[in-house]
Amino acid sequence: MTNNRQRLIIRVGRGSLAFSTVVATNEVRYDTYALNSSISMAANLREALRTEPLLADSYERVLVAVDATILMIPIELYHEEEQEMLYSHTFTTGEHQVLLHSVVPELNCVAVYAMPRDLYGVIEESFPHPSYTASSLPVWRHLHQRSYTGQRSKLYAYCHERCMEVMAFGQNRFKFYNAFTVNNADDTLYYLLAVWQQHALDAHHDELYLVGEIADSKALIERASEFIRRVFTILPSGEFNRSPITQLADVPYDIITLYMKGR
Repeated sequence: MTNNRQRLIIRVGRGSLAFSTVVATNEVRYDTYALNSSISMAANLREALRTEPLLADSYERVLVAVDATILMIPIELYHEEEQEMLYSHTFTTGEHQVLLHSVVPELNCVAVYAMPRDLYGVIEESFPHPSYTASSLPVWRHLHQRSYTGQRSKLYAYCHERCMEVMAFGQNRFKFYNAFTVNNADDTLYYLLAVWQQHALDAHHDELYLVGEIADSKALIERASEFIRRVFTILPSGEFNRSPITQLADVPYDIITLYMKGR
């Protein structure tokens, strides 16, 4: 596990807010905040700063992991002054959002994403020099490294908060990356088979890997196996040698990977 002493991680999800750090016993603590749905995420964070014991301490470093819609740009085509134009042409944005980006040198790309401007303001005024990252970045890096094992082509799906990120790797780049909103196994299977077919993957030879919060996982695996012979799930406990963090309830795979592999 990487050295995380004196670091606070704030995970801003699509409909969730959580805080994590390594406590004095060298164990990871992960607290999910009970959101008040009648107020904004920024207002929820202000209330959490007032009431959450974990936020009462001071930290040398604060990392904000943002789960948001990603625009992936090849690094040779990325220019920061153009990111707002590109993002607004691709997704619906407004003046109430601030754009951030994370460079992923291992994959020769830059991930651009947005967060609410008022939430960004609360973070900036509450913590000295916070840093920001796309929450899935540790997962991308880990799955990219994992893709080198074996000779078969691989398609990966990372599921979290009704979002499924589908990716494939080649020559130190994303061969494919996209994210889909999924509510059940039917949605998940539909998009996976569409991507599988688009990339002309071999149903008998190539491999599909599922990781994260998979809706109706048993049904999905059974149905996917009707079309793809080699379907696997990646379980954190097996992937990370039963590390104590993998035994904690409700910790997203991206946070587990962040602690185990760094960002």
